[in-house]
Amino acid sequence: MILPFLLLFASFLPAKSYFSEEKYPEESRMQPPTVVIAILARNSAYSLPYYLGALERLNYPKHRISLWAATDHNSDNTTAILKEWLTVVQKFYHYVEWRPMEKPTSYAGELGPKHWPNSRYEYVMKLKQAALNFARKRWADYILYADTDNILTNPDTLNLLIAENKSVVAPMLHSQGAYSNYWCGITPQGYYRRTAEYFPTRQRHRLGCFPVPMVHSTVLLDLRKEGMKNLAFFPPHEDYSWPYDDIIVFAFSCRAAGVQMYLCNKERYGFLNVPAKPHHTLEDDRLNFVHVHLESMSESTRKARTSVKYQISSLPDIGSIYLINLRRRPDRRERMLFSLNELEIDVKVVDAVDGNALNSSDIKLLGVDLLPGYYDPFSGRTLTKGEVGCFLSHFFIWKEMVDLQMDKAMIFEDDVRFQANFKRRVIRLMEEVEQAELDWDIIYVGRKQVNPSKEEPVENVQNLVFADYSYWTLSYIISLQGAQKLLNAEPLSKMLPVDEFLPIMYDKHPNEDYMSHFPNRNLQAFSTRPLLVQPCHYAGDTEWVSDTETSTLWDDDSVRTDWRGSHKTLKGSAQVPEMLSSAYRDEL
Repeated sequence: MILPFLLLFASFLPAKSYFSEEKYPEESRMQPPTVVIAILARNSAYSLPYYLGALERLNYPKHRISLWAATDHNSDNTTAILKEWLTVVQKFYHYVEWRPMEKPTSYAGELGPKHWPNSRYEYVMKLKQAALNFARKRWADYILYADTDNILTNPDTLNLLIAENKSVVAPMLHSQGAYSNYWCGITPQGYYRRTAEYFPTRQRHRLGCFPVPMVHSTVLLDLRKEGMKNLAFFPPHEDYSWPYDDIIVFAFSCRAAGVQMYLCNKERYGFLNVPAKPHHTLEDDRLNFVHVHLESMSESTRKARTSVKYQISSLPDIGSIYLINLRRRPDRRERMLFSLNELEIDVKVVDAVDGNALNSSDIKLLGVDLLPGYYDPFSGRTLTKGEVGCFLSHFFIWKEMVDLQMDKAMIFEDDVRFQANFKRRVIRLMEEVEQAELDWDIIYVGRKQVNPSKEEPVENVQNLVFADYSYWTLSYIISLQGAQKLLNAEPLSKMLPVDEFLPIMYDKHPNEDYMSHFPNRNLQAFSTRPLLVQPCHYAGDTEWVSDTETSTLWDDDSVRTDWRGSHKTLKGSAQVPEMLSSAYRDEL
């Protein structure tokens, strides 16, 4: 009777064996922590398209992110831009808190949009505290503060910072200068103190996540940590006696709560603007921001921004402005035209002579012949077709200037980035040059200085020096007189690279044999100091491409060359070639 009963019982069991080990489905994965991103925007219309785009591109689930956005005291259309963006993206994020304030447009006692009276500091501290209270009330795991002129170009920034498992951590952000979003030292009174660790950290010679006394601008707070419950932006700690400044108030709060701040520079996370001076305008902000972020801008962002048109004009006291660009490099042309549009500078694009498209017989038909005895000072090779094309591109502009009797012109090559306040600094420079009645032929705006210590300043003209031996022709201003001098030297029949030819003409080349072929070396050459443009990329950079050195020899189509043989294009001070005179090497 027992066996039939068991068989009957088994018929009611699931198909799998009752006596086999149960198999349960695997547990689902943990969801990422919840994050609040605090957006505090004031007069930020110039940066919001970049800033908000970078937030959208963060590689983090949007349904785990809440946005807390506040804007106030605006005299531009920040409110409209931010509201439009939040309206579009709110369906993707977990929650959006929107706190606009239309009036007033300035703070009590404020002297301009860059002036920070105590009333402004206090309001910003209250906003940051309100965002923190919001995150705590919603039991968020993290809150990320990111200023609206900080662009997080690394989409993994949020994941990387969370992985550090620090209470307060900031990603190191780059700028065009020494400025960044951290301090390595702080005085007993709460002010900034420069330390020996700052520059090795800023230049990423030491990599890691380092304890520091101050981080600001973009900061992630881990609200799950026990010590975080005592942190506050407002009101300041009862023992606080340091300067009335939101970032310093928060640093003191961290210190009082025993919470260590950290700076992380293991990766490249993004960029930030150098703080504007109190007398700067909103237009200064826009131009400075564009200069910093152009090289990090995505193609889609550039295309979106080209729909914004500004009044385009030439630089006063300059005349024609030329951009030399190879037709097969539309990427560089697009980027430069975008940059110049943002700078409100009109430019004439000149199709560069493509040396790679010339064969040796074409070059000789143009009347080109090599300077007797010329060899590249580093690799020992002779001229490349790319260098011939580069020289001819500059030469034909000089010729057009003389043919049309242009008083002066400015020339750009197509892979440069502009320093802050570029346009204003050029205008001021030329005004001072004219007032000083300076006799000049060429003024370098961008180059590679070989020996800056030898260059003496020019009297009565700020930030101008007598140019010494240099490499590169990134950008320069040239006068009609200077163009005529260069043509009179008949350089095509004794050609060498254009950046070697110019120092010969102003009698500063270290090779006397080369100079002997050009008896009238009376070009009056100067240079801005500091330089106003820099190359976008250097030899060895991942995106660096040379159109002059990656070529073939000028008279032999079969001999390929590449940049590894020359060190002209490497970042840093020039290495001194063996063929230079021993006396010159000693001076270096």
